[in-house]
Amino acid sequence: MIATAFLTSIQDGSLLRSLPRNIIAGLTVGIVALPLSMGLAIASGVPPQHGLYTAIVGGFIIALAGGSRVNISGPTAAFVVILLPVVQQYGTGGLLISGMLAGGILICLGLLRVGRFIQAIPYPVVIGFTAGIGTVIALLQMKDLMGLRPESAGLHFLDKVWLYVMSLHTLQWQEVLIGLSTLLLLVLWKRMSSRIPGYLVALVWGTLIALGFNSIDTLPAVETIASRFSFSIGDITGSGIPPLAPSWTLPWQLPGPDGEPVGLSIELFQILFQAAFAIAILGALESLLCSLVADGMTGEQHDPDSELLGQGIGNVVVPFFGGIPVTAAIARTALNIRAGGSTPVAAIVHSLFVLIAILFLAPVLSLIPMAAMAAVLVIVAWNMSEANHVIHLIRKAPRSDVAVFLTCYILTVLVDMQIAIAAGMVLASVMFIRRMSELSSATLTSDHSAHTHGETGPGVIIYDVNGPLFFGAAHKALKVISAIDREVHSVVLDMSDVPVIDTTAMVNLRSIADLLSGRNIRLYLLNAQDRIEKKMRRFGLDADGSKLTIIRNLDEITRHEHLG
Repeated sequence: MIATAFLTSIQDGSLLRSLPRNIIAGLTVGIVALPLSMGLAIASGVPPQHGLYTAIVGGFIIALAGGSRVNISGPTAAFVVILLPVVQQYGTGGLLISGMLAGGILICLGLLRVGRFIQAIPYPVVIGFTAGIGTVIALLQMKDLMGLRPESAGLHFLDKVWLYVMSLHTLQWQEVLIGLSTLLLLVLWKRMSSRIPGYLVALVWGTLIALGFNSIDTLPAVETIASRFSFSIGDITGSGIPPLAPSWTLPWQLPGPDGEPVGLSIELFQILFQAAFAIAILGALESLLCSLVADGMTGEQHDPDSELLGQGIGNVVVPFFGGIPVTAAIARTALNIRAGGSTPVAAIVHSLFVLIAILFLAPVLSLIPMAAMAAVLVIVAWNMSEANHVIHLIRKAPRSDVAVFLTCYILTVLVDMQIAIAAGMVLASVMFIRRMSELSSATLTSDHSAHTHGETGPGVIIYDVNGPLFFGAAHKALKVISAIDREVHSVVLDMSDVPVIDTTAMVNLRSIADLLSGRNIRLYLLNAQDRIEKKMRRFGLDADGSKLTIIRNLDEITRHEHLG
C-alpha cells in the first residue's frame, strides 16, 4: 500500500502540532518561488504566468499526493533544456501535452515501484548532466542579460553561441547595467543577509532602475515582462501577467508553433512521447534526489514510490490549468526545511501565497525587467552546476568516474540531455562491470587428496571460484579452467564463494564442460548455494546427458565415475 506523506502526517498528529511553523515556512518559500516560477517559465519559452500556474496547481496537488513531507514542487531549472526545444517546435500546446504524457509515465513508474532503482543512478552521471544543464541555462540568459537581438532563436548550444556573438552589436547598455547590477547584488546579498531572500531584494532593485529608465523620455527604454508578454483570456486582454487564478483549459486547444490550436491526435502523441519520456525520467530523478537531500537534512525517510506517484498525478493535472511540467525543487525544499517546514502544509501554503500574489500583485510583477530575471536565472544556473563538487570530482575521483562525468557534461551541453543520460548510464555500467569482473576469479587450490568437502584421489584438481559470475565477469573468471595441460580426469569448481550467477555464466560453464569432455575430463560443480544450485538445475546444467555434474561432496566423484 502506497501512503502519501500528507496522510501519514495527519495520522501521527504532526500536521496540526506544527501548523504555525509550517505556515511561516510556506510563506518564506513562496516569496522565493514567485520570481523563480516566472523566470523558469520564461527560460522554457512560455509566458511567466504558466510558471506561476505550475507552482500553484502542481505544488498543491503534489503536496497532497506525494511521498515526501517537505518537498516543494514547481517548475525547475533542470527542465529548461528539454522544454525550450519542445516549445520552439510544437508550441505551448505541445509542451503541455508532453507534460501530461510524462505524468502518465511517472504514475506507471510509481505503481511499478521502481523508485529505488532510479535512485541508483551513479553520482558522476547526475552531476554531469546537472552541470551541463546549468551551463546551457546560463548561456540562454545572455540574450536578456545584455539586451541582445539575435536574428533567430537557434536550437542547439553552438548555434546559440554563434548567434549571440554575431549579435553583439545589438547590445543594449541599459540592459547590461540592470542585469550586472542585479547579479552583483545577488552575490553580495548572500554574504550579507540570510533572512531576507536575495532574489526578492535583487528584483526590487532591478525593477526600480527599470522604472527610472522607462519614466524618463531621454533615457532608452528597458524591456520588462509587461513589454514582452501579453495575454488574452476570454474578454480580458492586457500586457504582462494576467491577474487571474489558473482556470480549466484543454492543453490541445493551446497554440502550436503556428499560433493555431495544436490539436489532438495519435500522431502528435507519438511525436511527443520521446520528449515526455525524458521529462518523466528527469522529473523522477530530480524529485527523488530532492527527497534524499531532504531526508539527510531532516532525518526522516520518504516513500520513493509514493513520491513518483504524486509527481505523476501533479503532472497529469497541471497542464489542464496551463502549467508546465513540475517536479520537486531542491533549493526551495532546502529553504523550506531551514525555515522550519516539516509537513506538506508548508508546500500548500507556498502554493496559496503564489495564488494570492498573482491575483493582487500581477501589475507590479509585470514591471520586473527581463535583464533582472536573467540575472536571477544565472545564479540559479550557477547553483545548479555545483562547481565545488565538480572540481572535487575531477581532482579526487577515479579516472573512470571522471570520464563518465565529462561524457555526460559534454553531451548535455553540445548534443542532447537524453543522449547524455543514456550514454552516461552505459559508460557507468561498463565501468561497473569491469570493476566487478576484477572481483571474480578461479584459483587452483588443490590437486591433492584432502579438501574441506571430502577427499579425492589422483587425477582430480580443484579450483576455488570467488565472486559473482555474471555476463561481465564469467568469461574472465572461468577461462583459466579450460587451460589444463596435465593428466587429469576430473575438474572440480568449488562454488561456495559464488553469491550470484547469471545465464551467461551458466552458458560458459556448459561450454567449458563440453571442451573438457572432448579431452575425457569431467567437470563438477561443488557446494553451490541452494538458490544458485536451483537456478543451475532449472537451466538444465545437470540434466541427463549433460557433461557437467552438480555435487555436494567430493566423495560423489568416485561414485559417479564408478557408475559411469
